Amino acid sequence: MVSDRTKLIVGLGNPGLVYAGSRHNIGFTVVKSLAGSLKINFKRDSSVSALVAKDKTLQQDIILALPQTYMNLSGVAVCALSKKFKVDPENLLVVCDDLDLELGKMKIRPQGSSGGQRGLESIIDRLGTQNFCRLRIGIGRPKNPQDAAKYVLSGFLRKEKTVVKQIEEEAVGCCRNWIDNGIVQTMNVFNTSLPVGRQGVELKLINRKRGKDE
Repeated sequence: MVSDRTKLIVGLGNPGLVYAGSRHNIGFTVVKSLAGSLKINFKRDSSVSALVAKDKTLQQDIILALPQTYMNLSGVAVCALSKKFKVDPENLLVVCDDLDLELGKMKIRPQGSSGGQRGLESIIDRLGTQNFCRLRIGIGRPKNPQDAAKYVLSGFLRKEKTVVKQIEEEAVGCCRNWIDNGIVQTMNVFNTSLPVGRQGVELKLINRKRGKDE
């Protein structure tokens, strides 16, 4: 029996120090920052092939996860997580990189295709549905399309890191808003054409409502 009170947020990426901080691992980066903001720690759970962190409020249980299966097999871990914690797809949020969004932009959606993102493709295949939320973080495309595979595994340039840090913070706010208020209100707040940094104003307002002026 699935639980309506359990929310699962999964960051996509590749395990291992060689991939740490790469463009493809922006999902890992955001969900690690989210765990830090909630003051919870990850522990390895071999039964779901992931690092897992848990939080509990009066209203709901929150599960954060970082699959350790490598990107292309993300669905293996997500399917196991969904079964273990009895999470309905509508209460799943996947955070991942997106080549088709420019750096500094993000979009949250309630459903949709993989858009060529291999991790999302694996999750859709294993769950048998596209009806789960996803937060796409823009990493932009390389000038030469043939370099895309190498590009996603590369680190961010020094001149990009300020923007990356800002979008990371906004993505954490987006995840926390999704936990508290659901997908529709979160899309209304965060799917805007405002430049990076502006949504931080919204985040402060949201945190004040929660009694957490961060």
